[in-house]
Amino acid sequence: MECKVFKFGGASIKDVEGFINVGKIIIHFEKENLVIVISALGKTTNALEEVVKTWFYQKPGAKDLLMNVKNSHQQIAAALLKDSSSVFNEINDLIVEIEWIIEESPQEKFDYYYDQIVSIGEMLSTKILAYYLTELGLPAVWVDARDIIQTDNTYRDARIDWENTQKKADHILKKFLEQQKMVITQGFIGCSSENFTTTLGREGSDYTAAVLSYCLDAGSMHIWKDVQGVLTADPRLFQNVIKLPRLSYKEAIEMTYYGAKVIHPKTIKPLQNKNIPLYVRPFDDSESEGTLISDVLELSYPPVIVIEPNQCLLHIASNDFSFVAEHHLSRIFSLLDKHRIKVNMMRNTAISFTICTSYIPDKIEAFRVELGKEFNMVIDDELELVTIRHYNEETLQNMKKNRLVLLEERLRNTIQMVIKNLPEMKRIEG
Repeated sequence: MECKVFKFGGASIKDVEGFINVGKIIIHFEKENLVIVISALGKTTNALEEVVKTWFYQKPGAKDLLMNVKNSHQQIAAALLKDSSSVFNEINDLIVEIEWIIEESPQEKFDYYYDQIVSIGEMLSTKILAYYLTELGLPAVWVDARDIIQTDNTYRDARIDWENTQKKADHILKKFLEQQKMVITQGFIGCSSENFTTTLGREGSDYTAAVLSYCLDAGSMHIWKDVQGVLTADPRLFQNVIKLPRLSYKEAIEMTYYGAKVIHPKTIKPLQNKNIPLYVRPFDDSESEGTLISDVLELSYPPVIVIEPNQCLLHIASNDFSFVAEHHLSRIFSLLDKHRIKVNMMRNTAISFTICTSYIPDKIEAFRVELGKEFNMVIDDELELVTIRHYNEETLQNMKKNRLVLLEERLRNTIQMVIKNLPEMKRIEG
């Protein structure tokens, strides 16, 4: 039975009005077979990250931060629902699970606790939405994504166990769709073979929706956003951006690989494998198709600018100043893989190897320690990675203004620069 998979992010449900709007969109498509993937409420993941950090590093206030999360969800539920008593109980039960964790001292690694605690954001939001849709008279059924999405045990960046996930989707989700139920489930989270909660990486709800689309042979997948579709640049940073009405899978994969935030990088490939079209649509206009990503011929595109903030350069050299040879690179890359450090750019010289990556201090420090006495590492941080697809010289020169370019790489139709922003130069009158 063919279905559509919808994904709503945190911005869609950040407040009561957001939930009401999501309800209107779903009513618009109520005759369709829908699987609806929901993120945590806007800023909830950040708030739960603070709970984890505060508790794990034994700072005061973790329980107060957790209570803030509880209260914000109860306030939305109370304002949204005619009868909020049942969902209040479920919100309380989820919060109690986390209270049990933070009443004890940490015994496991940080990433394990991160996934157990941060994952309740999606559990809370989907509970509220399921109750709301039921009040609207829709045949909504809440499903725990951990019963479907099976992963390895790599916390904070788990890999999908495709075979077992397919079996779970066949057994659970297809049954509900045959009963003409609307499935409400969580993005971002999964379950390891040891039955512990895992997460798929920040903003991983898009990927969840793509995995389910693949397993269910969906007719289409729809990501509902606070923008009109896929744009040529971030409208918060640039003026005069334009919407791209159509993209090929290949172009979308390139854009997300280079850091375009509108879609999670892993989203496209499962859809491409089964030729499932993806629509990136504005949640304030259910009639608009937004941007269609599909198996179209390669098109001509205008310059597309992607900026990745919070970047750093890691300059790695052997302590004895010997050449950085293949066996050195093999050792370095094995450690990068072990610590799940993504290489965004790289360059090697005779005696050094430089990579650009996101500045995640705990991962980078663990990587530095394991490099040991054999290597020395210097870090340049507070950088940005600028990627321009289909660049022209005018766009390139505009992006270089008041910026120091530390590393640059040009391909046939893509240029990447690691840059440091400089203060505005003041003209000195002579």
